Amino acid sequence: MAEHSNSPFETLESAYGFVSLLREAVDEAYASILDETAVAEANGAGRRLDALRLVDYKLNSLRQNVLASLILLNDLRTLRRLLLGERKGGAEEEGPGLTG
Repeated sequence: MAEHSNSPFETLESAYGFVSLLREAVDEAYASILDETAVAEANGAGRRLDALRLVDYKLNSLRQNVLASLILLNDLRTLRRLLLGERKGGAEEEGPGLTG
C-alpha cells in the first residue's frame, strides 16, 4: 500500500473532493449543452439537435452516477468516523458495543 501514498484517492475525503469537482464540471457541461440545444432548436438544425439530445441524455446519466457516488462516499466517511470514534457523542456511548 505504500506505493499508493501519493494517490489522489488516498483517503475517502480526497476521493470525495475529487468527485465533487467532477460533479461541478459535469454540471457546467450540462448547462452548456442545454444552451446549445436551445440554439439548435431555434436554428432548425435537426442532426445537431439529435446529437445534442444524445449528449444531454449521456450527461444526465453521468450526473446521476456522480451524485450516487458522492452519496456513497459520504456514507462511507460517516461510517468510518462512527467506527473509529471520530464522531462526538454517539460513538463514545456505543463504542463498547462496536468492539465487543
